[in-house]
Amino acid sequence: MTLDALTLDTPYLALDPLFYDPTEPDPLKNPYLISFNPDAAELIGLSPDTETDDKLVGLLNGTFIPEGAKPFAMCYAGHQFGMFVPRLGDGRAVNLGKTGEWNLQLKGSGETLYSRMGDGRAVLRSSVREYLMSEAMHHLGIPTTRALALIGSETKVVRERLERGAVVLRMSPTWVRIGTFEYFYYTKEHDKLEPLADYVIAESYPHLKGEEDAYFLMFAEVVERTARLLAQWQSVGFNHGVMNTDNMSMGGLTIDYGPYAMLDDYDISFICNHTDTHGRYGFGQQPHVAYWNLSMLAEALSPIVSKERMEKKLEDYGPVYTQTYVEIMCAKMGLATVQEDDIILLKKLLSALQKSQADYTLFFRTLSRYDGDGRALLDICVDREPVREWLKEYDARLQQEPRSKEERHTAMLRTNPKYVLKNYMLQEAIAKAEKFDNSGVADLLTIARNPFDELPQFERYAKATPNEHKNLKLSCSS
Repeated sequence: MTLDALTLDTPYLALDPLFYDPTEPDPLKNPYLISFNPDAAELIGLSPDTETDDKLVGLLNGTFIPEGAKPFAMCYAGHQFGMFVPRLGDGRAVNLGKTGEWNLQLKGSGETLYSRMGDGRAVLRSSVREYLMSEAMHHLGIPTTRALALIGSETKVVRERLERGAVVLRMSPTWVRIGTFEYFYYTKEHDKLEPLADYVIAESYPHLKGEEDAYFLMFAEVVERTARLLAQWQSVGFNHGVMNTDNMSMGGLTIDYGPYAMLDDYDISFICNHTDTHGRYGFGQQPHVAYWNLSMLAEALSPIVSKERMEKKLEDYGPVYTQTYVEIMCAKMGLATVQEDDIILLKKLLSALQKSQADYTLFFRTLSRYDGDGRALLDICVDREPVREWLKEYDARLQQEPRSKEERHTAMLRTNPKYVLKNYMLQEAIAKAEKFDNSGVADLLTIARNPFDELPQFERYAKATPNEHKNLKLSCSS
């Protein structure tokens, strides 16, 4: 399908006008294509040739509006760093409409009703980061929004310094957030909660439509999806950085990539957002914050669902999270079955990694070829002794495994990525892009699409993060 044939609809606009504001994109000056993602194009039926279609830049820049599109910004509230903000909304995003199961949205397309003194723009560096990381997370098997393409421009944007504006076209099965429900709860527009819940069910939980307990069942599925999502984040070493309720999806997706980071060395207390002075959204806190956010959703839904039932359901969050996390981590350790004592083995491993200052991703990839000789693992540790002691227990546990060493290695190499997009890698690509060299973005998109593969040309990215680039912290404008 060509862009000329792309048609959109806007079911969200069937809701009360309080839910949104019609908003036209504000085009950037002299836009140009930085990157096109054929995987995302395939999801919405677009031809790979779309990359060379002149209308592609126009689509992202808001000068080409597909048939059926009715651009709008969505209204929502949210708890930001634990404090309630009564109205937020799409401050720099414009929704174009929906094709199939995908909602298309332009991020960085100009001021909206909800910009709150902001300019509605996104800078090049933040757009590159969102574009690449959403694809990387998908190919790691983690539920996430996607990205079709990225454009840069000559439009000047003021942040910590003068930068250039950019737009990323984001795609998501839903853009409804916990904060969307909070807005209508705290404004006491409780009659809007049922229509919003009906919309979420139709969009993200269609199997619940017509069920007697549909609203409660929706909440229950959000709880379980979120618990599994957080287990996946922790297992791969992803730190979101801004887990406000307005950044938490009703579809259980990873959304709104800001000052995120993939772990360099394993550090449970790592904080990637330098504005998070109290560590609320630190790596180790994420599962707890997600639970708190879900409790805020329960409060917002209480006019239409029994709060007592939702609080009871919230008790399932911990067991679902723990079971999912342990299963994933046992697979990362190469264990085909989960035994009762494996959680102890896992806790000892995480403690050893914390003490050893070993690169998280490199450690598990190296473990994927472990044959009883621990030298390769010890060589990537600053403090070797904790891992040396752990390997003794690991060796004993492997004796109980039914698989051969070769079968274990094969399974682990499909489970433990060789590449993740670390911040120093992204910064290199951004520095090139700021000089109108898009090769770094292209390279990282290739890596993002193939995290488990051997890519000899990118071997340096599979090594431990250079010491001078470890544990970079970023701002929310990143």
